[in-house]
Amino acid sequence: MRFKFVILLFLFVNQSAFASDSLSVFKKRKIILGASTIALTGGSLVYLNQAWFQQYSTGKFHFFNDNDEWMQMDKYGHYFTNYQVARVMMGAMDWAGYTQKKQILIGGLSGFTYMTAVEMMDGYSAGWGFSWGDMCANALGTGMAIGQKLVWKEQRIQLKFSFYASPYAKYRPNLLGDEIYMQILKDYNGQIYWLSVNPSSFMKKETKFPKWLNVAFGYGANGMIGARYNNIVIQDESGNVTSFNRYRQGYFSLDVDLTRIKTKSRFLKSVFSCLNIIKIPFPNLEVSEGKLKFNYY
Repeated sequence: MRFKFVILLFLFVNQSAFASDSLSVFKKRKIILGASTIALTGGSLVYLNQAWFQQYSTGKFHFFNDNDEWMQMDKYGHYFTNYQVARVMMGAMDWAGYTQKKQILIGGLSGFTYMTAVEMMDGYSAGWGFSWGDMCANALGTGMAIGQKLVWKEQRIQLKFSFYASPYAKYRPNLLGDEIYMQILKDYNGQIYWLSVNPSSFMKKETKFPKWLNVAFGYGANGMIGARYNNIVIQDESGNVTSFNRYRQGYFSLDVDLTRIKTKSRFLKSVFSCLNIIKIPFPNLEVSEGKLKFNYY
């Protein structure tokens, strides 16, 4: 849940819609970007410490291996979050007139630095600890954004997110969320992480292939009412026991790269950049439990 909160904070600093291109405004942009980033980063760390970590007992710094939890869905969350923060911050620093080197070293690494601080706080929490698995996922997400910036100067392959309300949250509302807005953050059963590839960016400029059309490959998991295993018994009033099979899901679908939709509006460009974290709904093919299934959404 914490890493999706981070995305919302860093999307706020994407100011690309609200200034002209004149060189005279670059200093003002840097001041705006720097002040908002410092305020949001410091304020959010204080908030997380008070609203999240202080609810749990603390102890000595220790490590915690959670790599087998939630069928690695939480690791995809870390991967996704760090990619998006790096992408947004590099874009914001480009808007502010920073060189590409600074965009990468400061903007690209901002999410990884922030999440390292959060992971350090995890290390003192008695209920869990510092996770090297989380750190590896953080590094992969950051590296994906920076690598494309260096090689192509654009994001041809993006990470995106989608969600549907799963039937499992009602069995563990405290763990998976009792309201839909909490389930989006906490119910891994309904989350899908997508690798969205833009084919036109790998073709010749004169290609007629739609520049905004992507192909997407997704990963999800289902049947989880516990982190490592389903550790509670679901029993109805008649005594009948319900069990759930935990399984992985693979997806193939189409997507839209909103940042490649042509518009002269700076406001729309900024909105499209922020909304581009969401995978646009399309019919898709699902592979799970050894079967191929077609979904209409």
